[in-house]
Amino acid sequence: MRTETSMFGAITGVWWLFLITGIAWLIIALIVLRFDVTSITTVGVLLGIVFIVAGLNEFMVAVVRRAWKWAHTALGVLFLIGAILAFAHPRHAFWTLASVLGILLVLKGSLDIIASTATKDLNELWGLGLVVGILEVLLGFWASQQFFPARAALILIWVGFAALFRGIMEIVLAFHIRNLHKALTR
Repeated sequence: MRTETSMFGAITGVWWLFLITGIAWLIIALIVLRFDVTSITTVGVLLGIVFIVAGLNEFMVAVVRRAWKWAHTALGVLFLIGAILAFAHPRHAFWTLASVLGILLVLKGSLDIIASTATKDLNELWGLGLVVGILEVLLGFWASQQFFPARAALILIWVGFAALFRGIMEIVLAFHIRNLHKALTR
C-alpha cells in the first residue's frame, strides 16, 4: 500500500506540467481570437502539429497491431504529408480546414435530421434533434461558401474557444492534482 501511495505521489508531483500546458493553450486562444492574419497562420500550424501527432499515433498502432498494419502505416504517411503541407503553407491549410468543416457539418446535420425524424415515435425530444440538424446544415453551408471572411470567422471562433476551454480545463486539472499531491505527501 505504501509503494502505491508513493508512486501516486510521484505522478501527482508533476502537476505543474498541466499548468504550463494550460497557460500555453490560453496564449494560443489569445493569438487565434485576435482575428488577423496571425490567427490564420497559427491555426494552419496547429493543424500541422495535430497531423504529426496523428501520424505518429498511426505508426504506433501499426507496430502494436498486426491486423491492418499496412492501412495504419499508409494513414500515418498521409498524416505526415499533410503536416508537411500544413507547415509549408499554413494559410492554405486553414482554408482547406474550413472547407472540410463545412462538408462535415452538412453531412452531420443531414444525419441528425434523418435520425430525429426516424425516431419521432420513440423520442419525445425529436424536435430538438431536428432543429440542431437544420442549424448544422445551415452552418455547414455558411462555412462552405466562398466569402472568405465569414469562413475565417467561423473557424477562428471554433479553434479559439476550443483552445480557451482546453486551457481553462488544464489549469483547473493542475490545481486539482496539486491538491491531491499535498494530501498524499502529508
